[in-house]
Amino acid sequence: MYMSDVVDDTAVEPPHDRERPKSTVDRTLLILGTFQNKQRRQTLSEIGRSTGLPIATCYRIVQRLVEWGALEKGEDGRYYIGLRLWQVAALAPQPSRLQRVARSFMQDLFEASGHTTHLAIRDGLELISVERFQAGHRPVPRPVVGGRYPMHASAIGHVLLAYAPYKIRQKVLEGPFERFTSRTLTNRADVERVIERVRQVGYSICDRHVDEFHCSVAAPILGQSGAVVAALSVAFTDRDVNPLTQVDLVRVTARRISLQLKSAGHSQQVFPAA
Repeated sequence: MYMSDVVDDTAVEPPHDRERPKSTVDRTLLILGTFQNKQRRQTLSEIGRSTGLPIATCYRIVQRLVEWGALEKGEDGRYYIGLRLWQVAALAPQPSRLQRVARSFMQDLFEASGHTTHLAIRDGLELISVERFQAGHRPVPRPVVGGRYPMHASAIGHVLLAYAPYKIRQKVLEGPFERFTSRTLTNRADVERVIERVRQVGYSICDRHVDEFHCSVAAPILGQSGAVVAALSVAFTDRDVNPLTQVDLVRVTARRISLQLKSAGHSQQVFPAA
């Protein structure tokens, strides 16, 4: 047994009883929810710290999740999402349908531009990376397909935020806005100005807002009803590339995907309204 698996309710300071999930289902979902972005592989202690649950509680639930196949345990003692949970998630109809339609167009865009292409949808107050095409090693391991990210910091996020329902926009605009680089928008007025411009011109450009390397250009993808269901972007590190030269490529590709979704009868949003 690894030291991180020692069952000790005092190892993590739990939150106040009012804030602690009461049911086993809620606690299980809380644990599963910690496996995202940089926390894709975690020790039991790390899970405890992320959730605020007692280690003994985490241990019992994690072991049951391992038995079912939702989690797996590596030789280093860290847990990660298991194959069975991936199989269940792959059955989600809306994102998988969007992926099937968008892949060939994204591949064309990737080959035509020579830049990383990225597809994302909105879920609540965050964006979820759905698909990407990239070549070779990237200076930063982002975005991760399936990862969740804030919408205020990236071109693809600005597009999704600009066309989100009013209540969603207002909640995001309340902040706080995490700073990733010196260029990240971190106040409400700046974010409001950017998303208003997105609604006027139909695209967004961000230059090193998320990291110190990438510039990105993004445009909306529409469903059959005309509502924005996703966003598409290209990202590049070459400072000699003028972002404006990429706008038409991204917008044309996004329009082609939109037309295909419409002809396929894709009438519903792939993300929830709230």
